[in-house]
Amino acid sequence: METMELQDIVLNKLNTLVVVLNNQGHIEYVSRSAQTILGYQPSELLGNNWWEATRFSMPEGEKVKSKLMQLFVNRSNSVHHFEHLLKTSYGNEKWFSWNVSYLSDWQLVGIGMDVTDKKKKEKELDQKNALLHEKHLEITDSIRYAKRIQKSILQSKDFINKMFAEHFVYYKPKDMVSGDYYFFHEDSAYKYVIAVDCTGHGVPGAMMSMVANSIIKEVLLNKKLSSPSQILYEMDRELYKSINTYHNEISNDGMDAAVICIHKATGRMHYSGALRSIIIVRDQNLIEMRANRYPLGFYKDVNKVFQEQVIILQPRDHIYLFSDGYSDQFGGEENRKFNSRQFKELLRTLAGMCMDEQEGFLDYALNNWKQDQEQTDDVMVIGIKI
Repeated sequence: METMELQDIVLNKLNTLVVVLNNQGHIEYVSRSAQTILGYQPSELLGNNWWEATRFSMPEGEKVKSKLMQLFVNRSNSVHHFEHLLKTSYGNEKWFSWNVSYLSDWQLVGIGMDVTDKKKKEKELDQKNALLHEKHLEITDSIRYAKRIQKSILQSKDFINKMFAEHFVYYKPKDMVSGDYYFFHEDSAYKYVIAVDCTGHGVPGAMMSMVANSIIKEVLLNKKLSSPSQILYEMDRELYKSINTYHNEISNDGMDAAVICIHKATGRMHYSGALRSIIIVRDQNLIEMRANRYPLGFYKDVNKVFQEQVIILQPRDHIYLFSDGYSDQFGGEENRKFNSRQFKELLRTLAGMCMDEQEGFLDYALNNWKQDQEQTDDVMVIGIKI
């Protein structure tokens, strides 16, 4: 078999063209693979025909030729890379990736590989990426809107100031929206604070926080319950009804919650918790009021008991309600959880600061712990000074 025949077979197999251009702008040689790849006989593409037959317009062909002729002027010995669209004899289009280099002082050789399939895949990928980007923007806009809604149901600092002159609410969602939720309420006799940690975070957690907002208002404002344990019992019933009324499948979604009410005249505080303890720091001593071991919501048909604890508050007591996000944050040199022991010690240390400084130091300590780690969960810490 002759060398040229073998060469043509290889070029056909590789979907590759070889074209030689002289310094007059005319094509002197086209490989026989042009017949298979483009549908033209090589002789049909010699001279100036290459710029006319394989292009979709005369100006397009002249523009490409002018770009290649500039290589003779620059006399660069390096290989130049181009991608051009060619028209076949059937009117189809094919993309070619060209490597063009000097063959002699009066000739350039171009080796073009058919990359049409690659280009189609790139175009499909670009379209998919554009669609994904559009969907991402839609989802992000929806979450931002959800964030505005959630922010609107969370009580403002000015509102809470009317109840507690010295307080902070450190509220740091993992995502734009949060599954942590708080509620402050006051009637003629009592001040109430409820901290809720809903199942999940992000959008699912935020949806549960909307449910929490609804059932707390039903229990406190409409049913006017005042006992923290009774508030938890009723929240548990209302939550179960809210998420299981219309379906046969029982939902495992739930909430952890801490409820306190403080008698304004006596300073007597009642507390009950569903898996959420509270901490009181008194004269640098830490008092932990432990939660009941049941969450709110479905819990395998267990008969739940929410016991209530009472303590007489003293001036300068610091009360802390919180979700588990802070203590569950991974970080440190060994990438482990912050843990509840370290969190309690942090609260004991904070109690010597003013409330704004406490909130700032909580943020500093959390960021210092997690460093470049992703935030593990929603974080909420409420501090109140008596």
